[in-house]
Amino acid sequence: MAERAPRKLDAQALWGHALRALGARACSIAELRQKLLDRAQRAEDVPEVLARLKQYGYLDDRRFAEGFSAARLENQGFGKGRVLRDLRRRRVAPRLAEEAVQAVYGDTDEVRLIEEYLRRKFRNTPLETHLAEPRHLAAVYRRLRGAGFSTGNIMRVLKQYAGEAGWLESGEETEEPQS
Repeated sequence: MAERAPRKLDAQALWGHALRALGARACSIAELRQKLLDRAQRAEDVPEVLARLKQYGYLDDRRFAEGFSAARLENQGFGKGRVLRDLRRRRVAPRLAEEAVQAVYGDTDEVRLIEEYLRRKFRNTPLETHLAEPRHLAAVYRRLRGAGFSTGNIMRVLKQYAGEAGWLESGEETEEPQS
């Protein structure tokens, strides 16, 4: 069975669609613009709908970026790098994303955040023994980098658990350290 293309919407229906989209999930202006362009009968209606949403305070990239950053910090415990990457993927302007992340993460101790992240992700695994094996150490390092933490702070934390973590700094994380 072939899928039907979504019905194209006039300006009034586009407004309702925009409100439903924002009610379901917060969006950046660029994300919502694309959603509206995909459904609009006339592309000229989209800027008007976006302007009305901004006027009523329903659409604000700064508020979106700060809320997104705060949620990522509080709920997932991600580092700044991951949140910045996610905001750029959500099409928030780079400068605005950077400002929002700095505002939210300003007083955050990244070392403590890394330690909490490790405790949460490895709650049933004794880290000292797990990280004694080089391939596990390298995997945890990559996981922490993917979670957006800085290399220096990752190394600081991993050295607490595994004295052999120094070999990761050289970038040779796929090879085992020399004895």
